[in-house]
Amino acid sequence: MGGAVRVLALIAAGWTTSAAAADVNYGSPYTVNQPLNAYSWAGPYLGGNTGYGWGSVDNNPTRPSGFAGGVQAGYNFQNGTPWVFGLEGDIQASAADDTFAPWKFSNPWFGTVRGRAGYAFNNVLFYATGGLAFGELRGETFGMSESHTNAGFTVGAGAEMGFAPNWSAKIEYLYVDLGNSNFAITGGAANGYSFSLVRAGINYHF
Repeated sequence: MGGAVRVLALIAAGWTTSAAAADVNYGSPYTVNQPLNAYSWAGPYLGGNTGYGWGSVDNNPTRPSGFAGGVQAGYNFQNGTPWVFGLEGDIQASAADDTFAPWKFSNPWFGTVRGRAGYAFNNVLFYATGGLAFGELRGETFGMSESHTNAGFTVGAGAEMGFAPNWSAKIEYLYVDLGNSNFAITGGAANGYSFSLVRAGINYHF
């Protein structure tokens, strides 16, 4: 009888040791202050996107449009509630251009730095976004070219869904205004590019 008690005690001790080791080795997969089993949006992320932009040039008949694509990076804050706040920056290459004789205007690249605020339904996040926009507007006429890099603003909204561990996909609309510059090739007119952009992207969350 005493031997059986000793064997049971050893087995119980072994289970306790194994459970403790499991806790040490694996820890908790949930963010601190995040409800159990809730999807966490908190932390840094990096990803890519592609989309299409269309707009117009101030004080000029051209309406540049075309595909755009680039990369984005950001950081989200979430503290145990459905509210998510963050900061995101991106840089884009753009094929947007248009010709209305004798002028051609194009937007070779642009970027944004934006705040984001949204509400999460577990792994689905709806958000509004806005902040700084910057980019290049290039004009050409009669063999002459001129380009200006300006800063302006952007506002928009989007939805993002976590579809696998560490991975999410998003769709987003932005209105972008790159501001105006005086172009010599248009007689000193204040020309600037404002456009709408719809894009889809994918993010990896660290």
